[in-house]
Amino acid sequence: MDGIQQIEQLDIENVDPGVIEKFLQELPEKAFHLGLRIVLAILALLIGMQLIRLVRSVMKRGLRRGKVEENAIHFIDSFVKYALCFVLIIFIASWMGVDATSIVAILGSASVAIGLALQGSLSNMAGGILLLCLKPFVVGDYIMDAQGMEGSVTAIDVFYTRLHTFDDKVIVLPNGTLANGSIINYTKSEKRRVDIPVGIAYEEDIRKAREVLMTMIKGDEDVLKKETMRVVVDSLADSSVNLVIHCWCKSEDYWPVKWRLTENAKYALDDAGITIPFPQLDIHTK
Repeated sequence: MDGIQQIEQLDIENVDPGVIEKFLQELPEKAFHLGLRIVLAILALLIGMQLIRLVRSVMKRGLRRGKVEENAIHFIDSFVKYALCFVLIIFIASWMGVDATSIVAILGSASVAIGLALQGSLSNMAGGILLLCLKPFVVGDYIMDAQGMEGSVTAIDVFYTRLHTFDDKVIVLPNGTLANGSIINYTKSEKRRVDIPVGIAYEEDIRKAREVLMTMIKGDEDVLKKETMRVVVDSLADSSVNLVIHCWCKSEDYWPVKWRLTENAKYALDDAGITIPFPQLDIHTK
């Protein structure tokens, strides 16, 4: 025990008081330099973000002048944004004294783990590239995916595609799922057929009902007159003879035309005295 105390006493006695005094004297200067580096790093980050925005703005103007499609421009812009932000972070870390080679080595050694953790994101990025190359839809198209999600495409990002619905909701769909599933594009063609079912009573004249409905659709200004217009018998149901109106309109006019013709069909049949029956059942008793 006495030996240990003697060793500790010798260690304390061997400490040069000048080392501690020098450390305390240099501490404010070192703290000042560290604080200055942090402030400069924050300034570099802010300036770098502004430069990235400038580069993206110039790039997008150049792509638009080159008549590149808007969805491709948005995708490229998202990719460039993430890439430049990564480069900026590496640059600031190197300037702060962190060895960039060490960072790259760490990322390389962790690539397998990162790949497993981000396999969903990588799948979405690959799906975004496929959507960009194959072009099943573009920004502005009205689509529906395999899960029944539908809306107008507002953006195709690196990882996700955004839809805007009629009731002002935003649907975010993963590009990987979207690229590997079935897609219905309602606005890919310039025109679209409008199908409107109409039921009439069995005692009504089908020929008269067809004439009334044909006159109605021919009088609509948004119906394409050069395309086929017809009223056909679709089925003989329990309570009614089911007719279907077939006509064509521009894709962007589809919903207004469908809603207007459905309403006008009711008015036209009422004016002609043709009954649209309610569901009914004949019961025979003995």
